[in-house]
Amino acid sequence: MAASVPPTRPRIPGSGLARGLAVTLRTMTKKTVTEQYPDVQPDLPPRTRGVIGLFEENCTVCMLCARECPDWCIYIDSHKETVPAATPGGRERSRNVLDRFAIDFALCMYCGICIEVCPFDALFWSPEFEYAETDIRDLTHERDKLREWMWTVPAPPALDPAAEEPKEIAAARKTAEKLAAQQEAQPEVQSPTEPHADEQARAAEQPTRPTGESKQQTDQPRQEGDA
Repeated sequence: MAASVPPTRPRIPGSGLARGLAVTLRTMTKKTVTEQYPDVQPDLPPRTRGVIGLFEENCTVCMLCARECPDWCIYIDSHKETVPAATPGGRERSRNVLDRFAIDFALCMYCGICIEVCPFDALFWSPEFEYAETDIRDLTHERDKLREWMWTVPAPPALDPAAEEPKEIAAARKTAEKLAAQQEAQPEVQSPTEPHADEQARAAEQPTRPTGESKQQTDQPRQEGDA
């Protein structure tokens, strides 16, 4: 048995036009607000993808960002340096030193893969967007410019008050509390140069010897006729 088709309401001629005119009238009655850029800077969301800032101290030249970039717009050069042994008889080590870190923003498609795959948090999104150039070749920015953009990166959002405390902060807090408890439990160590208060009191009660007399002379009783 075929399913019954629900009856359709008759369509009023011109209802679609009336709905469109209603939207137009509501928009016409609202006050338009125009941001006077560049005199007034726009209020951008905190997660705006403007440019990529480089925190050079965290970069270990692992080349992971350059390998994972789908546009191959990251250029990295480095060299190796020998680090002397920290202890006598130790072994010398080598480390990578960053020479060049550049990003061609004419090729970048702002996918954020380089920021996500960086294992040492050396790349960050900056909301900076005023970097237009008249020559496309000038859109390749070196590490000095990327480092300047690093200081425009907004601070991370605050944690949820109900969130669990990070393990690093909890471990540091427990260590600090343990050291404070050990310091309070230890008795106060007296300085060897300062005599004890009891010794000072006993010294004040003892009679002082006359000047020029030895201990033997003061301890013996004086005979009659002694001058």
